[in-house]
Amino acid sequence: MKRSRDKAASELFAALYPRLAGWCRGLVDDDETAHEIASESFTRLWARWNRVTEPRGFLYVTAANLVRDHWRKLERERRAMRRVTTEAEVHPRNEQADPSMRLLVQSLPERLRVPILLHYFADMPIREVSVLTGRKEGTVKADLHAARELLRFHIRRSLDHTV
Repeated sequence: MKRSRDKAASELFAALYPRLAGWCRGLVDDDETAHEIASESFTRLWARWNRVTEPRGFLYVTAANLVRDHWRKLERERRAMRRVTTEAEVHPRNEQADPSMRLLVQSLPERLRVPILLHYFADMPIREVSVLTGRKEGTVKADLHAARELLRFHIRRSLDHTV
């Protein structure tokens, strides 16, 4: 019984994975992300293998939900980047999140990076950031200001080098 179930799962994977990954690729415009989504869809199918009556439908619905989550994450990142750069009084060069901005945020000291990520990327109010970090609201505000100043400095420096 287990052997026939494993064989059916292998055959299903061989038949559907390339199509599912290709479909995801068309939606997320990134090979690596498309394969991650397709793989995760199959992982979720295997976890429910005995309870799923229509595996193909389950895979595509799961993948669609994962794609939607991916899009939401990208939009949160874009909004956060716009908020950070707007508050740093820097106009972004384009609408998409600049990978160098991510690197700049990642390079911030942890005491500055965590509030930036929570406030701008997770859209948490300062009060909530204060509770989560165990710092006073005034300290969080000061850290956000210091982080924006550092980001502003690095962004302006990089813009000066590109002009």
